[in-house]
Amino acid sequence: MSDSDDHNNPESADPGGRPVGGTEYSWCKAVPTGTGITVLALLLSKSPDIQLLENALHNLQNIHPILRSYLRFQTTTNSFSFVTPPNPHLQITVFDLSSTSQIIHDDDNNHHVSPYHSILQHELNQNAWHNPDPPLEMETKMFFVSVYALSETQWAVVFRLHTAVCDRASAVALLREILKLIGESNGDGIEKEYEKRCEVSLGIEEYIPSGKANKPFWARGVDMLGYSLNSFRLANINFVDANSPRYSQVVRLQMNPDDTERLLSECKSRGIKLCGALAAAGLIAARSSKQLPDHQTERYAVVTLTDCRSILDPLLPNDHLGFYHSAILNTHDVSGDEEIWELAKRSYTAFENAKNSNKHFTDMSDLNYLMCKAIENPGLTPSSSMRTAFISVFEDPVIDESNKLLLQKVGLEDYVGCSSAHGVGPSIAIFDTVRDGCLDCACVYPSPLHSREQMQGLIDQMKTILVDGGSYLEEEEDGET
Repeated sequence: MSDSDDHNNPESADPGGRPVGGTEYSWCKAVPTGTGITVLALLLSKSPDIQLLENALHNLQNIHPILRSYLRFQTTTNSFSFVTPPNPHLQITVFDLSSTSQIIHDDDNNHHVSPYHSILQHELNQNAWHNPDPPLEMETKMFFVSVYALSETQWAVVFRLHTAVCDRASAVALLREILKLIGESNGDGIEKEYEKRCEVSLGIEEYIPSGKANKPFWARGVDMLGYSLNSFRLANINFVDANSPRYSQVVRLQMNPDDTERLLSECKSRGIKLCGALAAAGLIAARSSKQLPDHQTERYAVVTLTDCRSILDPLLPNDHLGFYHSAILNTHDVSGDEEIWELAKRSYTAFENAKNSNKHFTDMSDLNYLMCKAIENPGLTPSSSMRTAFISVFEDPVIDESNKLLLQKVGLEDYVGCSSAHGVGPSIAIFDTVRDGCLDCACVYPSPLHSREQMQGLIDQMKTILVDGGSYLEEEEDGET
């Protein structure tokens, strides 16, 4: 087993680094608490060529300088910045079968899931950025890669990144570039020199179109007060253990092609996106888990994340790495007789109206500020849970139509991409992918604040609601005939 946390003398670092932006700063504050560790885990049926993989990753570090950056924290100024060395420095940590088995065996929380799932959860809780007693000046890598031997015939390759440099779109781009470099090169010419880029791109705030983030001072104050007061009236699902140390766990929600097609068709026919249906199913499942009278309503918060690359100035391509998502928070009153499509329409319309009003830009600094305040003062949240919403969803799912030949070359059997959520954040963070026509959601939650049994039951209920909801069109068509 080898590791490579050592790096070159920081004095030789390329001057292309920069201070972090506002949204990046909030992630720098969040990740040490346990939220914002982005993990992309690949399950392979072929033993990966470590040297080939390492060369491919070095090429990616040349193309995307943010992948070779270090995060520097200076206690004297309480500030963060990216420092970018001129050359790639990543080396892969390799765990043999014995080491992998020991990791799985030592984690009492992984006994009811597969070895691959265990390693995914293990990596979500490997926090290289948590240091309770940092030195005067500290630098940490932003990008780690490990290979685990799960059996004689299966391996897990795991990429772990700080969310400040890798949102979901970045993780998807990273996956596609890695598979292309490894699979299509077939080992030939992998050390080809790519154009070396030295500067890390600016944060999202610097790309917001002129005037889009403007908000009068009094309006900002009213919104901040509203967000703060509303947080005390928000409902949560029951907390199982609010006192023990927390870590992230994952439950997957998967649907077959027919159910997925019906669900997406239902969304399209009603003029809404999948995020509205996922949020509605989650809200209904949460409300029904409490056995309350039907007439009693509860108010839940939904955070919808939207990828801003296509609406920034200048426009950024989908493979532009960094964090360029923004969040919109809405609240919804839910009773015991809610119907999924009415609630889905209401949820999506609230998000759409907010986005049309530029709230993903105007409220960006407000939500970042409140996120940091919740980190600094957990007692302001129910049971010091640091829950800021019930559920988070993405405006658009990842659509992945597999290149079968390429996947066969690499031996890719499965992959999951998600981020940790056991610090500040929602009770359920949903990372949805429509892969080869099948809905596949990684649902991340904080444990033991919520138990696996509790969350598995909730996700199973969500799936039932979504599958039943996808049958509405067929029932209507049958009724018409």
